[in-house]
Amino acid sequence: MQCHLRQTGRELFQESQGCMKSTHTRLDRLADLIKREVSEILLREVKDPRVAMVTITHAAVTGDLKQAKVFFSTMKTGQELTDTITGLERAAGFVQRQLAERVHLRYVPHLSFLFDDTLIQAAHMDQIFRELEEKQEHTEHTE
Repeated sequence: MQCHLRQTGRELFQESQGCMKSTHTRLDRLADLIKREVSEILLREVKDPRVAMVTITHAAVTGDLKQAKVFFSTMKTGQELTDTITGLERAAGFVQRQLAERVHLRYVPHLSFLFDDTLIQAAHMDQIFRELEEKQEHTEHTE
């Protein structure tokens, strides 16, 4: 079964059932491209100090190519994190326009920025494991 993909308007249609992997791969490539370009735009083009020290961790594009969620991490917490989120939300239109100039797509997805707390969760899990290890060592020494 041969797989043919065509882009009509903003939607990506599949010619046959066997195209799921190709569509998924295309969405992955687009998400990776968006991740790289948004990272570069934030680093070089956006002058807002609130968005400094932000790392784009990954992006996810919807199947209809209309929306893209851009996940970011930062070591900022509290009010600084809130300010960073506000700065990214305000810069989203600018970033989207810059992305449209760099990426040759018929339609550029609407960008939304979401905080990726994976690093915080990993650090928390690491701390828990260290505490368990210390308790285990302590109980082994007292026996």
